Amino acid sequence: MIEVKNVTKKYGSTTVVNNISFEVKDNEVVGFLGPNGAGKSTTMNMITGYIETTKGKIIVNGYDVAKSPIKAKKQIGYMPESVPLYNELTVKEFVNYMADLRRVKKNKKEEVSKVLEKTGLTNVQNKLIKNISRGYKQRVSLAGALIGNPDILILDEPTVGLDPKQITEIRALIKSLGKEHTVILSSHILSEVSQICERVIIINHGKIVAVDTPENLENRTQNDNSIIVTVEDKDSKMEKIGKKIKGIKQIKLIKDNEDGTTQYVITAENDADIRKQLFEVLPKENITIFELKKTENTLEDAFLKIIDSKDDELNKVEEKKAKRKKEIAELDPRQRKAAIKEDKKIAKKEKQEQFEKEWEEDQKRAKAEKEEKKKLKQTKKDIKKNKNSNNAKKGGKK
Repeated sequence: MIEVKNVTKKYGSTTVVNNISFEVKDNEVVGFLGPNGAGKSTTMNMITGYIETTKGKIIVNGYDVAKSPIKAKKQIGYMPESVPLYNELTVKEFVNYMADLRRVKKNKKEEVSKVLEKTGLTNVQNKLIKNISRGYKQRVSLAGALIGNPDILILDEPTVGLDPKQITEIRALIKSLGKEHTVILSSHILSEVSQICERVIIINHGKIVAVDTPENLENRTQNDNSIIVTVEDKDSKMEKIGKKIKGIKQIKLIKDNEDGTTQYVITAENDADIRKQLFEVLPKENITIFELKKTENTLEDAFLKIIDSKDDELNKVEEKKAKRKKEIAELDPRQRKAAIKEDKKIAKKEKQEQFEKEWEEDQKRAKAEKEEKKKLKQTKKDIKKNKNSNNAKKGGKK
């Protein structure tokens, strides 16, 4: 449904999106995540055709956004973070207006009624937008994206500013829309993404750093095998239990509770399951277990670890540059001049190698696309030939 192929976006010398590629399948609900300034909104704006790519290609439901912008845009319903609603219009008037903008002519009245019903706005359709709640305003924004029945919905922070009840309602609505539409959802509420999305794409510093299911990302970034246990330990024996159970690496106090119980985190060897041993050993030591559960890595934990890993990588590069700069500053003028000249030479060589690599990749892509077009042309010829042959046979029979 969506193909982003080696897309780069530059503003002057600043690269905002750097050679990214990903695909979104038909009727898939995908979370598009990244910290502020990562290139998330820029990418979504390029998919919608609002801004142009500097390099690369975006295909939306078979249409190239650059070559067939009108046809590509017809496939998309876009709900930006802050949708400009016209407060003096009624809900129904606004949806009608959006239908006109999207050139919905056939069965327009039925289409508007259908969208109002789908987004739960029928009972407020005759109210002025300025007189409805924030939750209903979000629904109006979503109705504007849905009108014309686009195959793709791009939703940027659809639950921002809503109360818990409204958030639950909008989440349920988005989940149901995923059965009929392909959905790209951007949100800073990662528990929301985990509940709604089948797959997650994470972008940081203009690069795609992870593409996977929320569950796989959580499992991939789980660092240790830990258990949280809440106990009543009158004789303070808990911290010595590690000597009696094989596989325990560490027992760490988390907090003392008001009811007299204590909570600990117990870290075990990666392949060890110590739960059974804890249930056997602790009662013998006069330690009562109130709660025992394995620690779970959330999507938020996974997101932070992936982002921090990329940040650390970039920090190391910057530290290396700073170290080199300091080394050069400590040299005598003649040596400094020679070192700067050598560094420039290396940088120029690296830049040339990168350019040649990108050029080679571009040539390969162009060749592959040419072959693809050639095959498609041949397939169409074969279909036409078979069709003519079948018609001739039918004519012969007559």
